Amino acid sequence: MKNAIIFHGMGATPNSFWIPWLKAELEKKEYAVNVPQLPQADAPDLKVQLPFALENCTFDSETVLIGHSAGCPLILSLLEGINVTVKKVIFIAGFCTPLGNDTFDPIIQEFYNWKKIPARANEFIFINSDNDPWGCDVKQGKLMRKQLGGRLIVAKGEGHFGSETYNQQYKEFPLLLKAIEEN
Repeated sequence: MKNAIIFHGMGATPNSFWIPWLKAELEKKEYAVNVPQLPQADAPDLKVQLPFALENCTFDSETVLIGHSAGCPLILSLLEGINVTVKKVIFIAGFCTPLGNDTFDPIIQEFYNWKKIPARANEFIFINSDNDPWGCDVKQGKLMRKQLGGRLIVAKGEGHFGSETYNQQYKEFPLLLKAIEEN
């Protein structure tokens, strides 16, 4: 059965930005959709969120994983920890290195197994904007694509694809829906 798991970003919920719209659109297309409320969303910590996601999500060959912002490094860690190859992974405003400073970010692993992760998905898509205010921009998309392969979509002037801080409501995301539906 087609299924999708959507991981929200820092400070967000399953009701933030385009997530409810995407969930409804996918359900119309007969996807089973899981949008878990990640614990400690205001200060994402891999040591808390990874076990939660592994316990509360089911992954199989029909799974599409979608991550927004801090949901993306969580997905990278999930892919290291599961023993199944999912159908597709889409990173929205994703990142895999510390953003804007040298301090440790507890949602990011110090090192990723870049040899193991690509074998855990049939397809990778990166959607990054050229003007993300937090640095989850095209540079980050290119870093991940270099390690994982896949396709990078550069969105012009789309910011963070949803942000309370910058009043970017982003209630619908047709580009993302199209990327999910493409084979």
